[in-house]
Order: sequence, then C-alpha cells, then structure tokens
Amino acid sequence: MSIWVIFKLLGSLALLMFGMKSMSESLQKMAGPQLRHVLGAMTTNRFTGMLTGTLVTASVQSSTATTVMTVSFVNAGLLTLAQAISVIMGANIGTTLTAWIMSAGMSFDISIVSYVGFFVGIILIYMKKHRYIGDFLFGLGLLLLGLTTLRLTGNEMDLGHNPAVLSFFESFDPRSFWTTLTFLVLGGVMTFCVQSSAAVMAITMILCSSGALPIYQGIALVLGENIGTTVTSNLAALSANTQARRAALAHMFFNVFGVLWILFVFQPFINMVCGWVGYDVDMSKEAVSTETFVANAAKLSFVLAAFHTTFNVINAGILIWFIPQIERFVCWVIKPKKVDEEEDFRLHFITAGFMKTPELSVLEAQKEIRAFSDRMQRMFGMVRELLTIKDEASFSKLYSRIEKYESISDNMEIEIANYLDQVSDAHLSDDTKAKIRAMLREISELESIGDACYNMARTITRKVQGKEEHFTEKQYEHMHQMMELTDSALTQMNQLMGGRKEAFDVNRSFNTENEINNFRNQLKSQNIADVNNHVYTYGIGTIYMDIINECEKLGDYVVNVVEARMGMKQR
Repeated sequence: MSIWVIFKLLGSLALLMFGMKSMSESLQKMAGPQLRHVLGAMTTNRFTGMLTGTLVTASVQSSTATTVMTVSFVNAGLLTLAQAISVIMGANIGTTLTAWIMSAGMSFDISIVSYVGFFVGIILIYMKKHRYIGDFLFGLGLLLLGLTTLRLTGNEMDLGHNPAVLSFFESFDPRSFWTTLTFLVLGGVMTFCVQSSAAVMAITMILCSSGALPIYQGIALVLGENIGTTVTSNLAALSANTQARRAALAHMFFNVFGVLWILFVFQPFINMVCGWVGYDVDMSKEAVSTETFVANAAKLSFVLAAFHTTFNVINAGILIWFIPQIERFVCWVIKPKKVDEEEDFRLHFITAGFMKTPELSVLEAQKEIRAFSDRMQRMFGMVRELLTIKDEASFSKLYSRIEKYESISDNMEIEIANYLDQVSDAHLSDDTKAKIRAMLREISELESIGDACYNMARTITRKVQGKEEHFTEKQYEHMHQMMELTDSALTQMNQLMGGRKEAFDVNRSFNTENEINNFRNQLKSQNIADVNNHVYTYGIGTIYMDIINECEKLGDYVVNVVEARMGMKQR
C-alpha cells in the first residue's frame, strides 16, 4: 500500500469530518434560537422529549449540540433531569441518520451532487442574505466528496485481496464471544482517539464493503463506537457542574446497557437485520462468482446503518420506561459537592467540555452573566448591611465576605471574557457576534459594580478603624435613601438580565439614574452647608460623600449594563 493511498484515505476522512462540522454549524446558525425554543416547548413528557431529541439531532447532525442545549436547560431549571435523559435518548436515535447518509455515499456515485452543492453553495455564500444556506450546501458537498473519495480509495486499496489484512482478520474466530468483545473495545478506543464516531463508521464501512472484515466484527466496532463517544462526553463533563455530569453519565449508561443486552442476542439479531437488507451472511468467495460476491458485499454498508438504527430504537424503547430509575441511579452515583456555592468561585453554566457548538455557547454565557449580575446585587446588599453593624466581630466577618466577593467578580469577568474569546474564534452569525460584543461590555460594567461596592465597604471600614465620630441621623437617613434608589436600579437591571428585552421599559432605568444623580447633587450642596455650619466635621463629611458618590457611580455602571443588553450605544 503506497504512502499516497494512505494520504488519500486520511484526507477523505478529514473532508468527511470537516463537511459534517460545517453542516452542523451552519444549521445551528440558521436555527439556533428556534431549536432552543423547540427543545424547551416539546419536552412535556418522556415520549415528546425523545422525539424532540431525535428531530433536533437529525436536523443539526450533531448529538453534541443537542446535549449542550439539554444540559443548559437543566441548569436553568427549564427541564428536569428526567426530561433531559429522554432528549438524550432521542439524540442517540437522531444521530443514526449520519450512518444512512454514509451508506448511500459508499454504495452509489454521488460525486455529482457534491459538485452541485459546491456551485450553488458558493453563489449563496457571496449573497449575504443566504450565506448560511450556502455554508450548509458547501459542507454537504465536502461530506459527499469525502465519502466518494473514501469509497474510491477503498476500492483502490483492494483490502479484500490483501493477504496481510485478510490473515489478520481471519486470525479471529467470527463466532467467538471474545472476538466480539475485542472489536467492541477496539471500536471504543478508536472513537475516543479520533474524536469522531462518523470517521470510525466510515472506516468500518470500507473494511466491511471490501470483504476484508466480517459483518460480526464490523458491528462490534459500531457498538464500541457508541460507547467511545460517551467516554469523551464524560471526560469533558468532569469539570462541569453536577447536573451536566449526571446527564453525561445517563448518556453512557444508556449506551452501555444497550451493548450488554445486545451481546446476549448478538448473532441472531445481526442475522435478522441482514435478512431485512437482503445480505447473505454465509456467502463465501469460493462458492459464488466474483460479481455475485461483490454485489452481496455492497449491501454491508446498509446492514451497518440498519443495525445502528434498529439497535438504538429498540434500546430507547426499552429504557424510556425506566427513566425515573435512571435518574435516581445517576443522582446516587454523582452527588452534589458539599461546598458553599455562594462563597465558592466557579462558573455554573460555562463548561470547557461543551465548547463544541459556538452558536449555542452564547446561551451558556448569557446565563453565567445573569448569575454574575445577581451576585453583584447580593454584594451591594452586604454593603448596606455593613453600614448598620455595630458588633466588631460581625463587622469584620461581613467585610471579609465582601472582599471575597470582589475577588470573585474579578475572576468571573476574566473567565467569562476568556470563554467568549474562544467562542468568537469560530465562524459566527452577525447577530451572535453583536451579542458577544454586548456581553463583553456587560461583564466589564458588572465588575465595575463590584469595585464600587468594595470601595464603599473600604470607606465604611476606614471610618470604623479611624474611630471617627458617628454619622448624624440625617446622614444615615440620606445614605439609606440613596442605597434604596441604587438597589432599585440593580433590581431593574436583573429583571432585564433574566427576562426578554422586548418587555423591558428602559426609561425606568434612565429615570432611576436621574433620581440618583439629582439626589447626589442635592446632598453634595447640603453637605457643604452642614460642614460650614459645624453640624459635623469635614472628615466625617468627606467619608459620607465618598459613599454617596460611589452609589452614584454604581448607578452609572447599572445603566451601562442595561444599554449593553438593549443593544444601545454608550451615552
């Protein structure tokens, strides 16, 4: 086998994988928000959940995309873990469509379709309005061209007459349980290494169609591929939150359970599928003519696709009745971490392992920013409380918490910005690019809110440690009024962050900011008069106005967040 044939094989696999990636991403760009809406609306019970998972995965050609959406909805409380499990079961069925596309590519010359896809696709790409459809057609063309090249390369390699390959596979007893187990493990390892179940399926189809690999070992590779793809998602979920890890474990349990029961009926089940497709399992090269043997072997890619679909449909049909038990099992295996999540810095929704679908990753970042926003309002609440505490120990403890929150706000800004930077490296729609720019502005302003809260806490601490005289009753009253206005602005901001911007009245935020500015100006003039009239000292007046001014700055940062979310330019 020449080095050029090997490069053709690897290159055609690369075309296949890149074509699938392009198709998936372009479909997500076209229908990302709609897919999220469908996933949220159509999971009223386990059956509609499974159907939804099947349809969404078949549409975007990516079970990873479906898993990302599902886990994000679980995190947001829009789906229960049980509903998520049913969607993931459906995703396993939806992903079998890929095998049928590949089997068609292995059996027929579909290169003309790929060239049509390239021609129409490039025209639409240059027409800005329809460029995502063009991206999809270009991806489809690459996928079909990769399949065609793969089929031709397989014929050129002529593995069915290669003595080394034949002797390797003939060294395994096709009827042996240990042979099935060996190829099952091999399929899992290959999928884990290549990080693409589609590539392993393509290799399996080439080996089987050439007559080198018996169908029993080929199907064992397919079963291993089913498990290998779940190992990847479980490793990716190790750094994720509890619900994401439970969803990944449920996916693995689903596939491992399926492999276990199919092993008991392995050969009869395969013979049944072969009968449906019309493939003769017992046909040998010596007993029939070459043409007959080749025609029979050509059906093997359809046998693999039919087995893949039948296996996943039956497995889902069995396990859909036991979803509550699966949910209890994964909750028993993966228990929530016993930490004070309020005080422990970690991102709740963003997980490095699920960064495979950039368009949908924006949803994760939006939820994380909402959590960031909530945290900043809680931090401001602590500052308000700090102003009223008289006990030294309680004061010191609360100030330490505020310090920790300030550190958390810095870390959250950096982590979310790094994540958005990774997402922005991908090919994104214009709407998504605009959202990312707005989100980067939001997190910067939210971090500034944290700084303002910390500055107020430090000012209050400076007064306490400096043994300054107490604020007057009027000063306390004015500070509480200012903080009440500021908290109202933060509440309005969080309503916007958690809801739909179309339903938000932005004038309320602008009016609150004007109230804060006017009140600050009024207190500034009053403070100068009170100091001149010796109502209190210049020192306590300075501390008092520092707190008032920080509240006013915080109000400005809040309005900046609101403008960023509403898509308005900074004033």
